[in-house]
Amino acid sequence: MLPSQEASKIYHDNYMRNSRAIGVLWAIFTICFAIVNVVVFIQPYWIGDSVNTPQAGYFGLFHYCVGTGPSPSRELTCVGSFSDFSSIPSGAFKAASVFVLLSMVLILSCIACMALFFFCNTSTVYKTCAWMQLLCGVCLVLGCMIFPDGWDAEVIRDMCGEQTGKYSLGDCSVRWAYMLAIMGILDALILSFLAFVLGNRQTDFYLDDLQTDNKGNYYCYTYRSQTARQLNANYNNCGKITVQFEKKKKMISIDKCHW
Repeated sequence: MLPSQEASKIYHDNYMRNSRAIGVLWAIFTICFAIVNVVVFIQPYWIGDSVNTPQAGYFGLFHYCVGTGPSPSRELTCVGSFSDFSSIPSGAFKAASVFVLLSMVLILSCIACMALFFFCNTSTVYKTCAWMQLLCGVCLVLGCMIFPDGWDAEVIRDMCGEQTGKYSLGDCSVRWAYMLAIMGILDALILSFLAFVLGNRQTDFYLDDLQTDNKGNYYCYTYRSQTARQLNANYNNCGKITVQFEKKKKMISIDKCHW
């Protein structure tokens, strides 16, 4: 091969190696984010008492525990279930629960879609997962924004004091699950952006994968099966090959193809 073609082959190998490594990291962090999302949904530690609250207790999206006095030694009574909407103390809590549940379903569906890497176009799978992660982040944003609207519920006012109202916690404080949900929003947006970048770069790379020498002959540097799968190439003994590029809808007829 010509020196320029050798350099292109080396660039291709390095790109594919780095792309796979980044893709693996993206998948690992997506799984970690899914675990965080599940924890945020089920844990009742979004807001809680402090040393100045009339009662002890803590609240989640749909499950909460309250006591009969400020002493932490008092026994807490726990109430609330997502399957029983009537037990959720506020309409805002119900709406926030639904949005966080949707975000959890979306990120788990994204993980399930990773199996499509073995059957479908890599770029398409990345972009599909990116949209899922973006929608997941939007649902988390809505859940975190709506949740404080329910702080004026009577049971919360009993625990946090009379100064408690919408978007005002009174004597109570924000707990770790709420902060983790806010951090999850940033995580979802970063993962979505990375998936879009990986998907677009894979598409752009395959568009440049066919190079020519100084005689105008085309050389294909990807493996034969990979070229046929990723570029939808219809080949006939490499005598003449028609390649349809998915991104730019461009048709190229190649008279000579060296594998």
